[in-house]
Amino acid sequence: MLTIGIVLLVVILIATLIILRSLHSIGPSQIGLVNKRLARRSLDEGNPVALHGEAGYQARLLMPGLRFKLWPIYAVSKHPWVQVPAGEIGVVIAQVGQAVKIGAKSAEYKPEFGNFANLAAFLEHGGQKGVQRPVLQPGTLVPIHPAAFLVITASRVYGMPVSTELQYLNRTREGLTAAAFGLNPAQLLVTVIGPRDRTDMVGIVTTLEGEPLPSGDIASRLGGFTDVVAMQAANAADAEIVDLLLGSKNTLHNNYQDFQAFLAHGGRIGLQHDTLLYGAYLLNPFLVSVEMVPMLVVRQGEVAVMKAFVGLPTLDTSGKEFKFGSIVQPGRRGIWQEPLRTGKYAINPRIYAAEIVPTSILTLNWATASSQAHNLDASLSPIEGKSREGFVFHIDLQVQIHVSDSKAPKVISMVGTMANLVNEVLQSAVGNHFRNTLQRLEAVRFIETRDEVQNAALEAVTRYLATYDVETKGVYIQDVVFPVELVKVLTEREIANQEKATFHEQREAQLARIEVEKARGTADMQGQLATSQVSIEINRNTAEARAEQARGEAAYVETTARAEATKVEVLGKADASRIEVVGLAEASKVQNVGAAEASRAEAVGLAEAKAAEALGLARAEGFEAQKEALGSAATTIVAAINAIAEGGVNIMPEVLVAGGGSLDGLAAALIRRLGVDTASLDATPVGAALDR
Repeated sequence: MLTIGIVLLVVILIATLIILRSLHSIGPSQIGLVNKRLARRSLDEGNPVALHGEAGYQARLLMPGLRFKLWPIYAVSKHPWVQVPAGEIGVVIAQVGQAVKIGAKSAEYKPEFGNFANLAAFLEHGGQKGVQRPVLQPGTLVPIHPAAFLVITASRVYGMPVSTELQYLNRTREGLTAAAFGLNPAQLLVTVIGPRDRTDMVGIVTTLEGEPLPSGDIASRLGGFTDVVAMQAANAADAEIVDLLLGSKNTLHNNYQDFQAFLAHGGRIGLQHDTLLYGAYLLNPFLVSVEMVPMLVVRQGEVAVMKAFVGLPTLDTSGKEFKFGSIVQPGRRGIWQEPLRTGKYAINPRIYAAEIVPTSILTLNWATASSQAHNLDASLSPIEGKSREGFVFHIDLQVQIHVSDSKAPKVISMVGTMANLVNEVLQSAVGNHFRNTLQRLEAVRFIETRDEVQNAALEAVTRYLATYDVETKGVYIQDVVFPVELVKVLTEREIANQEKATFHEQREAQLARIEVEKARGTADMQGQLATSQVSIEINRNTAEARAEQARGEAAYVETTARAEATKVEVLGKADASRIEVVGLAEASKVQNVGAAEASRAEAVGLAEAKAAEALGLARAEGFEAQKEALGSAATTIVAAINAIAEGGVNIMPEVLVAGGGSLDGLAAALIRRLGVDTASLDATPVGAALDR
């Protein structure tokens, strides 16, 4: 009995142990993975999960609660539900199912797979091993079979790896991470496209699976360019074709999030034509790679000349005369004949190169300072040249050019970029022109003819740039840095000129001062000047009156003298001559005063002279007549008496003259009294008469 009791106790203990080991409490966020240890059938090769009761991990999971699985036939391990945190995605890798197609890198997805929580449905509908194309969205909480699937998130890896290497890593202290699958945590975050540092961004997409690209293509566009061909055949405007090309077909595959739809619509591996705009995208990092690039922004006063590296074959529309490349319609490879105007464009810069061309007036500075509006003149420096004498000049220059928006594609076709236009075409033309001009001119001549040099430069640059379809709006010499030696010479010369001008101004100032003083004196003496002018007029009038009077008197005397001369031959002639001489003397005297006094004095002098002469002649003739009539002695007495009467001579002698005849003595005394020069008297007829 004791033995039976012991056996029964052992059985009860074993049964209790089995029951206890067979009971499993699955938590609310857990699942139970059942591993069947004993079975008649073994697993199919290549599948770690038993679908029909085979030994191994069972397809059916234990859900949360108290579950019974007979031990030791079954072993149960607990695993957490797959939970994808916010901002992350979950990449699913199937370890069960069919093999993927040859060349495929991911498993084909079907709607029946759902979120991979139903393993039976996955396997029944032909689920394939490997990376699954859809990803689990942020916030997903789902019981996924840990032996059938691995779920990779940025923070952890869910599931039990089959690979020996992964199993080893899983047993380490750190456990499995995204790095074990060749990913970094950033790739398992939601792809967010938005502005960065105030710059608008777009996403360039590169797909890692799909059919190869056609020969010669570098990017994939769903449907190719058949729609462009149709529009060109319908003679659609270039602007309409541009809008079509800049549009997107991303709606066909939900912006690469439905990778199965992408492949179904003919998506190919490699660089994609269509880009991603602002938004958040759930992209499988094993299938899609995204690179952020700035959006193409064409500002006011600019156009973007497009160089297309994809599209239909090149068909040149520039004409035979244009020898600088191909200008094509939008949608073909080459430079589009229609540039992009003001706006923002989400284009792929790997397949479309945009050359921004300013269409406003562009100012370029050949100076140490560059323009603030652009950096095209950043490499330009002052022009250096030598004059004819060898002086080295540094010229700061400003050139204004304009590129028409309609001609911008041809300009870019000729020069490649605007930087090439400035640094290679314009810089050489402008620099050589000024260097050649300087070498032909003396330094001073260059300075003096600066305007002429500037105008000649404008004409030369205009003519040169016209061959590139570029307009020249102006060429301006901003500053000229002269050699030190020349500056010294010019400075000294200018100082001398300024001193000369200063002296001249000082002289003019002194002359002006003289004029002022003269004017002041004239003003001060204006009263006297008026009085003197009036006096001059009065004297002139008086002189003229006296002259007229003298002439009248002379005429009267002349007439009287002639009458007297007729009456008395000798005396009449003498008196007439005397009167004539007196009249002339009076006229001359009037004319000699000042302007008037001088004439009067001259007239008087002449009149007196003539009167004296006439009187002398008359007297002489009278003396001769008297002498013949009265005799010498009587004539002498008469002359003496006349002299006494005219001169008021005292007839009483101071000395008594004695001796000789009384008459002779009296005559001699009278002559001495009158003070008559006997020598001169002897020369006269009277003297001669007296001698006789």
